[in-house]
Amino acid sequence: MGALARDIARGGTSAGSAQAINGSVATALTAAGTTISDALDLNATVNVIGTCASGAGVQLYSMQVGDEMEVYNGGANQCLVYPDSATIAINQMGVGNGITLAVNTGAKFRKVSSTAIIAFLSA
Repeated sequence: MGALARDIARGGTSAGSAQAINGSVATALTAAGTTISDALDLNATVNVIGTCASGAGVQLYSMQVGDEMEVYNGGANQCLVYPDSATIAINQMGVGNGITLAVNTGAKFRKVSSTAIIAFLSA
């Protein structure tokens, strides 16, 4: 669960470190490609897709077990979100397959093992 950087800083952590603890945000991203190998590589903790052509997708960053990423699809089309490797599965999907993220929908992804990521989808 995230926190406001100012609240972390109140505990004695420097402002820069507090911001780093919360992670980075990338906005106005454009999904690309149609497979795990050519999808847009995500690099931020929180990723906001602004444009997603039909069939396009994004690929999660290479996470450590326990890491989380968030993806929000603000584009006009569904967007595929692929795992960080072709040997990893998201939820019930087969390894290397993407899950569909509907328009105006977000998801939190948590890597729970070397072969599995679980996704929590918004309404």
